[in-house]
Amino acid sequence: MTIPTSVAVDSQGRPLTDLRISVTDRCNFRCTYCMPKGVFGRDFKFLASAALLTFEEIERLARIFIAHGVEKIRLTGGEPLLRRGLDRLVARLAAIDGLTDLTLTTNGSLLDKQARALRDAGLRRITVSLDSLDDAVFRAMNDVDFPVARVLAGIEAASAAGFERIKINCVVKRGVNESSIVELARRFRGTGHVVRFIEYMDVGSTNGWRLDDVVPASEILELLEAEFGVRPIAPVKRSDVASRYEFADGSGEFGVIASVTQPFCRDCSRARLSSEGLLYTCLFATVGQDLRAPLREGKSDAEIASLLRGIWHVRADRYSELRTADTVKLPKVEMSHIGG
Repeated sequence: MTIPTSVAVDSQGRPLTDLRISVTDRCNFRCTYCMPKGVFGRDFKFLASAALLTFEEIERLARIFIAHGVEKIRLTGGEPLLRRGLDRLVARLAAIDGLTDLTLTTNGSLLDKQARALRDAGLRRITVSLDSLDDAVFRAMNDVDFPVARVLAGIEAASAAGFERIKINCVVKRGVNESSIVELARRFRGTGHVVRFIEYMDVGSTNGWRLDDVVPASEILELLEAEFGVRPIAPVKRSDVASRYEFADGSGEFGVIASVTQPFCRDCSRARLSSEGLLYTCLFATVGQDLRAPLREGKSDAEIASLLRGIWHVRADRYSELRTADTVKLPKVEMSHIGG
């Protein structure tokens, strides 16, 4: 059956243009701000393989989302490169008409082995999480003693495979890695890669977030301005989450994502699909809407499309704009479950 095409718009007038798809809830890191080892230990019960959306189910849902305005899909996790045969899913998604941007976020630990296959399958862009170039700091933050050199090797492999303008994400936490800000900027300046510094966010309920641990965007900019000189760049799209800046000498650009101190809820156009098929309309959501059940119950594309429109049309999420001491304590979905 043909999917009735229409742009989905929420109750705040925000269109649905970006979809983040988690392909697994598992990760081989235990980053302290995302999957702290005290919670996600050896006895933690991850999803069984039968609970995960199949590649066929993901492709089907992606086609429905694209028919309703989605232009960009980002594959996430957990760590997406742990999902076996991920290049096959990339090939399926890359072939869908109307999808203009297909990308993936990874911790980079397996990227040196998979970069070429992913690029050959049609992946267009890639983002690598890298919180420090200091090996001791990096090992402490990933909490599995993983060396930074192997992530850097993955970035080099991605570059060699033909990925251009690779993005490097750094979550900045006070007292942990703010000393890495200038070092990261210096390392990737002039390479064509873009470092994005992210304020430590109160995602989920397990990372012990405190406002005192946030290094605000203004402070990040002050450090980089003092070291290099910087100037702002206009956003590509109104819904872009990162504020863009370039180095004064023209040697490249970087971004700052200030969800805590400079919320951008009013322009948010992103939905998130968990690996078991729950649709979340906000990074800080407390509940998701089940799309796997109607898929496996044999509902038609038109019926699932109607369900999607109904979920998005009533969306009113503005968590970061309304953040209070009480909302911070809400039992929100973990970032590792929906990929940030």
